[in-house]
Amino acid sequence: MKKDIYEIKYSSVLDVYQTQKAIKFVKDTFQKLLAKKLDLLRVTAPLFVSSESGLNDGLSGIEKPIGFDIVDIEEHVEIVHSLAKWKRMALSKYNIYVHKGIYTDMNAIRKDECTDFIHSVYVDQWDWEKHIIEEDRTYRFLKNTVKKIYSCIYHLSLEVKKKYPSLSIDLPKDIYFVSTKELEKKYPSLSRKEREDAITREHKAVFLYQIGEKLKDGLPHDARAADYDDWKLNGDILVYYPLYDMALELSSMGIRVNKDRLVKQLKEKGEEYKLDNSYCQAILNDELPLSIGGGIGQSRLCMFMLNKAHIGEVQVSNWSKEEIEKLKKNNIYLL
Repeated sequence: MKKDIYEIKYSSVLDVYQTQKAIKFVKDTFQKLLAKKLDLLRVTAPLFVSSESGLNDGLSGIEKPIGFDIVDIEEHVEIVHSLAKWKRMALSKYNIYVHKGIYTDMNAIRKDECTDFIHSVYVDQWDWEKHIIEEDRTYRFLKNTVKKIYSCIYHLSLEVKKKYPSLSIDLPKDIYFVSTKELEKKYPSLSRKEREDAITREHKAVFLYQIGEKLKDGLPHDARAADYDDWKLNGDILVYYPLYDMALELSSMGIRVNKDRLVKQLKEKGEEYKLDNSYCQAILNDELPLSIGGGIGQSRLCMFMLNKAHIGEVQVSNWSKEEIEKLKKNNIYLL
């Protein structure tokens, strides 16, 4: 059964100074592996985008971005939730060739996030995007890409264990693939999150795909925006986190919508009004390349690799004074 943060017996393997060095090692090592494996060019990225552009990530559709006016140009902008849409436009703007791509550091603020030991209002991840062609829009291509990304995570774990042998990291060499409907059939009596915990407990590393597609109860496994991932060709990389006996999501990714899937998914969510924004219009008018992309959580990856109990041990964010003091009593010290 999944454990509570105040129930675990915990003492950090690395002190604060060692942790800071280890965070840099994890980030430097992983992004080099990822860039080489997927043939990605590192680029700079925006912290905010125009509110009218449609480029911000709508997430589940409930979260509201932080916005402000730029007085000099009389424009309202929003701090990004993620760069899911901006990256696809960047592929075109930077003239990225087919089967090559880009990656960047994405720093976001999600003020409506329900914070806990794996969620913070500050989000840091590697956002990546790759130019593909119509023939690549298949489950086989998605699966092969997932395998490449997971191989980077696996080889990172070997490097981390070599440098810090006192850490415990148990990952299989291969990742297991399962769809949300297969997972529902396997565990019909469990909740969505309990299903994720159960399957990762069994296989240790899992790619759960087709997130957004409706299950038997008429609802998806989890909410997904309708205007970037193709719900039939997307998914999450999950790993088993023994400290809490639970699944930990490290990455969300997918093959992006073409114009047919864009219209279909927006209609399904009753969001046809979005078709008028410049981003959706660019897709409908074939002005953007087809692509595959995703985000890989930097703090989540560090937390997992460094055996940390709280995301605040590997990133600096804001937490209540009561929470900070309560965590200290359980040997959890936030940065």
